[in-house]
Amino acid sequence: MLYTELQFPKDSLFLVTGGAGFIGSNLCEAILKLGHRVRCLDDLSTGKQANVDMFLGNPNYEFIKGDIKDLDTCMRACEGVDYVLNEAAWGSVPRSIEMPLLYCANNIQGTLNMMEAARQQGVKTFVYASSSSVYGDEAHLPKKEGVEGNLLSPYALSKRCDEEWGKQYHKHYGLKNIGLRYFNVFGRRQDPHGAYAAVIPKFIKQLLNDERPTINGDGKQSRDFTYIENVIEANLKACLAPDEASGEAFNVAYGGREYLIDIYYDLTKALGKNIEPIFGPDRKGDIKHSNADISKAKRLLGYDPQYDFARGLAEAIDWYKANL
Repeated sequence: MLYTELQFPKDSLFLVTGGAGFIGSNLCEAILKLGHRVRCLDDLSTGKQANVDMFLGNPNYEFIKGDIKDLDTCMRACEGVDYVLNEAAWGSVPRSIEMPLLYCANNIQGTLNMMEAARQQGVKTFVYASSSSVYGDEAHLPKKEGVEGNLLSPYALSKRCDEEWGKQYHKHYGLKNIGLRYFNVFGRRQDPHGAYAAVIPKFIKQLLNDERPTINGDGKQSRDFTYIENVIEANLKACLAPDEASGEAFNVAYGGREYLIDIYYDLTKALGKNIEPIFGPDRKGDIKHSNADISKAKRLLGYDPQYDFARGLAEAIDWYKANL
């Protein structure tokens, strides 16, 4: 079933934390298109005001500028909410190594605040963003839930902690919660700017500007790049998942494997550029290969991703051409 065919109760209210960010704003847009109400909570520390302004004319959209590190703010944001999609977090493995205390406060304490607020306010389902980084140095492919290795960064640790808190809130408090381990999400509105920008939008921006992008390492690292539409599907289906899924974490990916160097040359071809990359040092804390087993999400969430890498990349390129 496509996520556009999902049946939510009339007048359902969704709270999207981090709703001014890349994934969060896409979730807000999808929910509004389905005719439901959205409350967005964001402190705009990494999110963009433009991702809020685009929805302010919609009577079903409400924006709260606030910080998930503040429990009172979380409590107010969860009032009357049916479903929470908790996307508020700081990303980037390298930045987490530089700022471990900030990642603990934002990604661990902030998520815990949101779980507690959701519990106290009687939220039906709490869905939160985890990450493929929780697999750490586990070398086996594809990555399968329950087979994790040693964590390689504070960012990965923060996401593993969120999952453990999810288990506790399911076990002790009965909060229906589901963690989604995102694998290298890309697509419209992903920020191509800054030192910690994701690789696909960064490459596209640099190539469009006739700059030589830098590839960290030899380019032979592989990733299960996941288009934003698949992530929207996983979030909305998780809201309606059976109780059996509560307290669990699920891989959210397409199940493919793309090599960075191949993606680079696909982009040069698609953009009509003849620019050779610069090869730099490996990034600290990065894993070499990533590929997801999505059978658990298919079984318990009904997850059925519609966008393979090629289809998603073509749409992303078109969006960046029109918006950069």
